[in-house]
Amino acid sequence: MINPKLTIAIIGGLAMVLLVEPSAQAQQDNQLIPQMSEKNQARDPKQPTRRMHVSKPVQTHTSKQTAATRAAMAQATKPEIVKKPHQLILQVNSNEPAMMNLTLNNATNVAQYYRDLGEPVSIEIVTFGPGLHMLRDDTSPVKPRIEVLAMSNPEISFKACGNTQENMRKAENKDINLIPQATVVKSGVVRVMELQEQGWSYVKP
Repeated sequence: MINPKLTIAIIGGLAMVLLVEPSAQAQQDNQLIPQMSEKNQARDPKQPTRRMHVSKPVQTHTSKQTAATRAAMAQATKPEIVKKPHQLILQVNSNEPAMMNLTLNNATNVAQYYRDLGEPVSIEIVTFGPGLHMLRDDTSPVKPRIEVLAMSNPEISFKACGNTQENMRKAENKDINLIPQATVVKSGVVRVMELQEQGWSYVKP
């Protein structure tokens, strides 16, 4: 005959085993759930993730200032247009002091006019025949004036006809010295012609 107390003890022990195992299993399941959740989150690329929002810088007048700066630099580096110089020939072939002074007046006025405009000008006074006396060191009636004029007006030059100078040397049987401001050319008439062919303006007093 089975002892009733033993039977009760066996049944009680089995009951305890049945109660403990579900609790332990539940704890293990609870530990696995977070791990699986982390793995699933890593595997699923569609899982939304939080990203830091980077705010765009507020645009100011920098673009306008940059455009203005570029325009200023372009203007500064833009090559300056060089204006073509004005070119004038004045002929003197007379030994009259009034004619020589008129020529000097015209040359001075033209030089000053373009100087005020800031435009370049070149003026040549070409002498030949009796007009060579204008540039002779011993006979020039305007020698002092030419000295002053040449110092203040470098755009004005003086040309003396070499043919006339040689003819005067033969006629007077002596060297014909010229003022320092004069430059000898082979022929005064040819000089006038060649300058005209180059586009120079020609004025005869």
